[in-house]
Amino acid sequence: MTHVTEHPLVRGGRSAALATACVRGGVAAGLGLGTLAVLVIAAWISSPYPDSGAVGALRVAAGIWLLAHGADLVRTDTLSGLPAPVGIVPLLLVALPVWLVHRAARDTLDPGGDRSRPRPSPGAAVAAVAGGYLLVAAAVVVYSASGPLPADPVTVGIWLPAVVTGAAGAGVWTALGRPLPGRWQAAVALRAAGLGTLTLLGGGAVAAAVSLAWHAGRAQASFEGLGGEWSGRVTVLLLVLALLPDMAVWGAAYGLGPGFTLGTGAFATPLGLVGDPTVPPFPLLAALPAEERGTWVHWAAAAVPLTAAVVQGLRVGRATRIRTARDTALTALGAAWGCGVAVAVLAGAAGGPLGTGRLAAFGPVWWQAGAAAVLWGACVALPVALGVRAWGRRIPRSERPRRVAPSTPGLVAAALAAAARAVGAVGAAVGLPGSASSGPAASPSASSGSAGIRPEGAPAPVPTPPESGEGGDPDTDGNPDADAEAVAGTGSGRSGTEPAPGTEEGRSPGKNRSLGKDKAPGKDKAPGKDKASGEEKSPGKAKAPGKPPADSPHTGPGADPLADPFDDPGYEPYDYLPAAWEPSVPPPPPRAG
Repeated sequence: MTHVTEHPLVRGGRSAALATACVRGGVAAGLGLGTLAVLVIAAWISSPYPDSGAVGALRVAAGIWLLAHGADLVRTDTLSGLPAPVGIVPLLLVALPVWLVHRAARDTLDPGGDRSRPRPSPGAAVAAVAGGYLLVAAAVVVYSASGPLPADPVTVGIWLPAVVTGAAGAGVWTALGRPLPGRWQAAVALRAAGLGTLTLLGGGAVAAAVSLAWHAGRAQASFEGLGGEWSGRVTVLLLVLALLPDMAVWGAAYGLGPGFTLGTGAFATPLGLVGDPTVPPFPLLAALPAEERGTWVHWAAAAVPLTAAVVQGLRVGRATRIRTARDTALTALGAAWGCGVAVAVLAGAAGGPLGTGRLAAFGPVWWQAGAAAVLWGACVALPVALGVRAWGRRIPRSERPRRVAPSTPGLVAAALAAAARAVGAVGAAVGLPGSASSGPAASPSASSGSAGIRPEGAPAPVPTPPESGEGGDPDTDGNPDADAEAVAGTGSGRSGTEPAPGTEEGRSPGKNRSLGKDKAPGKDKAPGKDKASGEEKSPGKAKAPGKPPADSPHTGPGADPLADPFDDPGYEPYDYLPAAWEPSVPPPPPRAG
């Protein structure tokens, strides 16, 4: 079976995609030209005194379409008979062809719902769209050459390809997702420059609108003088709307400082008018200042570039908070240069000649406006960016570590502990008894690290009394007198802080203190009678705590204050001992015999 191979053009390959892009460019040019032709034909039909036929109206439309791309036109029907150039471009008309070319290039690379459709490379898409558009533009240049408004060949060759290629490149950039340069500094600078330019143009539009409203009487008189019939007024109104973006650029240039020219040798700046201005009658030109010396009202226009520079600096500073100061400064300078380039291009389009002689220069001068924008960015946006970066790197008060002051009881306890340690150290140095505690008979204050001196007259600390019936612990075979003597330690003459012989530190484990013999661990005593009470004891049976008996160590003239008050086998005498800084009861009198 033979397989039929289709031609690449039939399959819709890359060549077909390039051809489609070229057709898209031509269609975009035709749409823009057709829109302007409709408006011009409508004005020609509504005019009571048309100068030429429909062919002349179409040639005028072709000339206006070329003017929308930045080309200069030449008026041939002047009163002097000399051709007069027209170089001021209505910026609102530029938006139409730029948008059409942008859309054509974007759709060339955007597959839409058909992902299998072949697409050309970005460079090929720009070349194809721009090529198709310029083919139609070349035919329009030839067609308009015999009309009342032919285009200047030099400016057509410079500005027309530049505008078309730039718009096509912007469309391809949009189709690719608007990627920015790999270096973060360039991306931040471009964003900041765009934001600063928009702010500058917005402020210029506000300043121009305020001035136009202030001189509304002159603007109305100029509009009525030029309009005449209703058809003429509609035409003048459409021209005013097309020049509104130019008025914003003029206002921005006025606020930047250089201002704009009003004929050869005449300038309008915030400081006042210089020279003899030549102003043709037009409604928008009625907003120009008429005072020779500037006042505070004119100086207030400087707030426009000041605000734009501050916004630009804020943008750079916030984006470079984690960067070095050098990176922030370089980024701010890059944004200033980007804003200056944009302002220079717009000023060059919004200004130009309106004729010959004194009208050969009209509007803002592109290099002066661009240089002023760069200076504002370097002098204002740069310090603002550095300040915002420094402010953003500070630690907020809410995130700073807080120092919690110790409470008053804690301070008192710390002071008392320090005092106790100091007194203990002094006592140990002079050799006072009880100044240094060690062993199992140490007091709680000494065991916790705060050594103290036993107050004069206080009872000496005693070791923990042994529990009877447990292996390895000292035992006195149920003799209460021996138990009391061993617990009190009064007959030995030793300090309570020293381990007695036969305790855990002075003898081997399991040694009986009274008998001196080793006792097997875990061995219980045989049941017998208690010598103190005469009652028979059973092994492992503890007395229930209660009221001490009559013959208890707590009763009688020689009562032991350190004895078990309730005959509790879990009694530990050092639980009731006072601390080094607390008052204590006087020691009991020594026993007789």
